[in-house]
Amino acid sequence: MEKMILSQLIIEQKKIFEKDIQIVKRDIAENIISSPKIIVITGVRRSGKSTLLRQLSKHYKNFSYINFEDERLLEFTYHDFNSLLEIFLILNPKSKTFFFDEIQVISGWEKFVRRLFTEGYKIFVTGSNATLLSSEIATSLTGRNLRVELFPFSFKEYLCFSNFNVKKIFTTQEKAILSQHVKDYLRYGGFPEVVKSKDFEELNQIYQDIIIKDLLVRFKIRDQKDFRELSLFLLSNIGKKISFNNLKKLLEFSNTSKVKNYVDFLCESYLFFTINKYDSSIKKQIVNDKKIYAIDTGLVNSTSFQFSENRGSILENAVFLELKRRYKEIFYFEEKKECDFVIKPGRNIIHAFQVADNLSDPSTRKREIEGLKAAMDRFNLCNGTIITLDTEETIKEDNKKIYFIPYWKWLLE
Repeated sequence: MEKMILSQLIIEQKKIFEKDIQIVKRDIAENIISSPKIIVITGVRRSGKSTLLRQLSKHYKNFSYINFEDERLLEFTYHDFNSLLEIFLILNPKSKTFFFDEIQVISGWEKFVRRLFTEGYKIFVTGSNATLLSSEIATSLTGRNLRVELFPFSFKEYLCFSNFNVKKIFTTQEKAILSQHVKDYLRYGGFPEVVKSKDFEELNQIYQDIIIKDLLVRFKIRDQKDFRELSLFLLSNIGKKISFNNLKKLLEFSNTSKVKNYVDFLCESYLFFTINKYDSSIKKQIVNDKKIYAIDTGLVNSTSFQFSENRGSILENAVFLELKRRYKEIFYFEEKKECDFVIKPGRNIIHAFQVADNLSDPSTRKREIEGLKAAMDRFNLCNGTIITLDTEETIKEDNKKIYFIPYWKWLLE
């Protein structure tokens, strides 16, 4: 690639990158600034990774930046990385910090980044595909990187974007506004652009970009019809238990391996997450049915079914996403009764969560309490939580406390 063209592109990109625009400060750990490691920021497409880089860049007086998704970089290959470094140092000789946006599109990027790291540069990289965190980093950046997963807006970030003042006590009017925010957040999700537009067409475009650019093209998938049908089926069955063999039969796939590969691809793009049934045996965790969740409730509503008809599933998916932000290991529990989520941050299960949008039906209330108590008994927990849309109370049964808490209040804790 010609150095003159590359140099001009870098200058133009940095001017845009440094424009003083209003951004929502993302909830990220401050240790990524002080860490000497390579900071690897990944997440679903359009979740705000470039905006996060803007936030991080404010901590540095001198830095260099490039976004590899620019169509003018289509001819850029790993052979051009050295030219890129030369231009960076010519344009900004004092820069010791580099921001590489969507770097995964360039084959061989990890060797270049590793070389810069060994030469003492501070490096931030972003990418939309989870493969950025698996084989590529595992082989080249082991022990040298700090992983940061970026999701669409959390509810707190959504409220910040909406200029809603979060506090401990709300007036009646503020509670009414907050209630509407909850409905909008569950309906449209947290993609930054969609939070502003509330446009399902924009959500559909995000979905198509993920399917086409991050999956069909990247993994060279030939059976596009099968792949799309599987993705839509999963979006329509969030919170449900799935098995690869059952999916094979339902969707009439040729073999189970094909289903497993496709589900893996969908998870690698951050479009879906699966959680295992808890078992002390790792082998049983792998073979048991999994539960499936989507990266964003707005995507679910825009591509599968109506929000009003599936509030329970949507709420459960939203709770899962918040748990995913807070904890690394999440399971579901099922023996004679079922509990939606149990949390295992270390060696032991420390908390159990049940999700129910409405507990007005006595049989529903009984079922949710019994499922939660079964998990509490199994893991010797004194407290458990049932997250609802509007119920708030505390009950005590068999010397165990069960907290019913509205979704919004739990999010703002």
